[in-house]
Amino acid sequence: MCVLPSDRHVHTEWSWDAPEGSMERTCERAVELGLRSVAFTDHAEFTATTLLGDPARLPGQFRRWVRDGMLVPPPMPLEGYLECLERCRNRFPELRILSGVELSEPQWHTGPAASLLRQGQFDVVICGQHTLPHEPGTWIDVVVAHRIHDPADVVRHYLAELLGLVEGWDDFAALAHIDYAMRYWPRDRAVCPPADFEEEYRAVLRALAGSGRALEINTQLPLEPDLLRWWRQAGGTAVSFGSDAHDPLGLAHGFTEAAAMAEAIGFRPGRHRHDFWVRG
Repeated sequence: MCVLPSDRHVHTEWSWDAPEGSMERTCERAVELGLRSVAFTDHAEFTATTLLGDPARLPGQFRRWVRDGMLVPPPMPLEGYLECLERCRNRFPELRILSGVELSEPQWHTGPAASLLRQGQFDVVICGQHTLPHEPGTWIDVVVAHRIHDPADVVRHYLAELLGLVEGWDDFAALAHIDYAMRYWPRDRAVCPPADFEEEYRAVLRALAGSGRALEINTQLPLEPDLLRWWRQAGGTAVSFGSDAHDPLGLAHGFTEAAAMAEAIGFRPGRHRHDFWVRG
């Protein structure tokens, strides 16, 4: 039987946007799938975003955090998260359960981000970009940006901000979902291929490779093989795998295909089953 890579990007009920999440049921699912380890990287969001439209259009899990036309994510509930983690470690000794966090835009919030990392002492830190600057002093979600701007411009703006994250924040192991802006490309518009943004992608990948960190293969949207090839050409030495699951059934989704792609492009499992995959 094929041994799946470790899932190092998973959300639970301790993420503000994961009402169907469950750390305990995700551990049960990991054992069923034969995973050797899982990292619970719940959200730490610091950016309040402007809502351009009726808040009633938001999914229910988001509406509770609307304040005066702004979406204001709550702080990560660290105490409850860590207590739940220990309960799961005791219940599932056969599974290596890693503590973790997904920091959003830490380069804009260096003080709160550093404070959380000191308190949490996480095993795994990944970083992602979820919002974009809008008008002076305001930010909008990437989904909203796609509604009001040309999607190709949104992707280029996103990659420029992502480069700022890589160059402006040091304390993380892997860059999450480099193709995040492509997830929300308008369905009524023809999708541009990665080659249309090659220069911007390569700039991010060069900076990431130069910092010695890993690139995440996020399976929410199947990663384009070109991006992984450009990562190897940039000198990238490691990849991680992340389902970005927000419920137990999403755990390790698409990992068989993602692992086959990574192997075809020259990455292999690390020395230990819990490690990043590395250049072959």
